Amino acid sequence: MRVQNPLEQLSIDQLRQRTSAKWHYYPADVLPMWVAEMDVPLAEPVAQVLQRAVEIGDTGYAAGHAYAQALKDFAAARWGWDGFPADSAKSVPDVMMGIVEVLRLISEPGDPVVVNCPVYPPFYAFVTHAGRRVVESPLTAEGRIDVDRLRDTFADLTRDHERVVYLLSSPHNPTGAVHTREELTAVAGLARTYGVRVIVDEIHAPLVLPGAQFVPYLSVPGAEDAFSVLSASKAWNLAGLKAALAVAGPDAQTDLARMPEEVAHGASHFGVMAHTEAFRRGGQWLDALLSGLDANRSLLIDFVSERMPELMLEPPQGTYLAWLDARALGLHDEGFQGPGVVSDLEGPARYFLDHARVALSSGHVFGTGGGGHVRLNFATSQANLLEGLERMASSVENLR
Repeated sequence: MRVQNPLEQLSIDQLRQRTSAKWHYYPADVLPMWVAEMDVPLAEPVAQVLQRAVEIGDTGYAAGHAYAQALKDFAAARWGWDGFPADSAKSVPDVMMGIVEVLRLISEPGDPVVVNCPVYPPFYAFVTHAGRRVVESPLTAEGRIDVDRLRDTFADLTRDHERVVYLLSSPHNPTGAVHTREELTAVAGLARTYGVRVIVDEIHAPLVLPGAQFVPYLSVPGAEDAFSVLSASKAWNLAGLKAALAVAGPDAQTDLARMPEEVAHGASHFGVMAHTEAFRRGGQWLDALLSGLDANRSLLIDFVSERMPELMLEPPQGTYLAWLDARALGLHDEGFQGPGVVSDLEGPARYFLDHARVALSSGHVFGTGGGGHVRLNFATSQANLLEGLERMASSVENLR
């Protein structure tokens, strides 16, 4: 049965009835295109399993290994990866909490954690809250992993520190870059050479758009002592249904086995059920979503090129997030110190909110290299996307 594009199923009036962050944080005259929530209904298989659970009062504690098995089957079918270590996977409350728990297994307070900035703001917040120190290794100007700079960073840190961790976003948030097998193999080789432990946030893995191919980090040579944390949260819009999985390469199994049993209690039973069903029976819905996102990506690229040429956009290969370079507008403060809280606004994001009534994520909260940029969430209907872009274009016209 053909599934309708999920992005075109809900009206603006229906969306404004939502009480989650995206549609609740700003006044009703603001079009929200900031936080990573999609304007979609639940995939039918997910809705059915949750409705059935409510009907029979299945609201107890999460149990079993169905989530890991469903993700293993999904990885084999979608990514051609037969090595997903389902038997040793650990349930965690969500991806970021899973990352923190892995950090506690392989590092100590004060140890450095390398990130490729600009990057997902919670990398800074959660790592710092865990008592570790964030060290930035910026991406290239094209938004790719800078292998040479990463080598220098690893070399410098390992001279003075016994334990160094590298936290990788794959696909990358906010740029939407999908790392190639060659890039990931080079990273794994560097990590092995310098004794750096790698944790990969692969939450956007199912959201790779046509033209790119997701490569699981644990599938590349040299990643045997690395960790990955995955979830159905982003691809099926399940952020409010908490659950994720932490997995390890063969040489990191002993470390992962030390994760305290009580960590798994943070995963919601409803979350586990929803995520399991998404990976198990949500494939047709996901395909329809990806087709819709691809169409929205094309619309966005063409609109920016034609109507807002001052903004530079490297087309995202994955996610539903577009990283717009708005420095040519001259609105950002070079001296502004980031990163900050996700909802903080500066420069162009503040301008578009005040003058276009469009809410975007402010680039400065993504760390060094983010100033003067905005992140736009295009996981919405084409009507909403066009409305937001028209508002932005009108406000840019006023600056010319």
